[in-house]
Amino acid sequence: MSRSLSRETVFKLVYEYTVNKEVNKDTIESFNDGKVDMEYVNKVYFGVVENFDSLVQEISNFSKGFSENRIFKVDLSIMLIAVYEIKYMPEIPNAVSINEAVNLAKSYSTEKSFGFINGILSNFVKKA
Repeated sequence: MSRSLSRETVFKLVYEYTVNKEVNKDTIESFNDGKVDMEYVNKVYFGVVENFDSLVQEISNFSKGFSENRIFKVDLSIMLIAVYEIKYMPEIPNAVSINEAVNLAKSYSTEKSFGFINGILSNFVKKA
């Protein structure tokens, strides 16, 4: 099972939560196809949901001039996952969380987003 594919799955779930502000168990179950690590998916997804407000605040602290409402929801979702991993999953190196976030941004966001995300997450790691 690929950690990158599992992280991409979490991204899709977190994005849905960011937009709808509710957990959809049917969506979670739809990803349980044996191709992703559901233990990782559930840990990160429910961790982000449980800590949503504090994670958003952490991101807002480092996104000068951009409140939560001004950050593109795709970018916010990507950063929520990375910040959660950095804060709560010490077994994942910070550089891996940042690199995976940049890769998700390159696939799912605008051409400038990966630089924005990289800058915020790098500053977060330096201050954490």
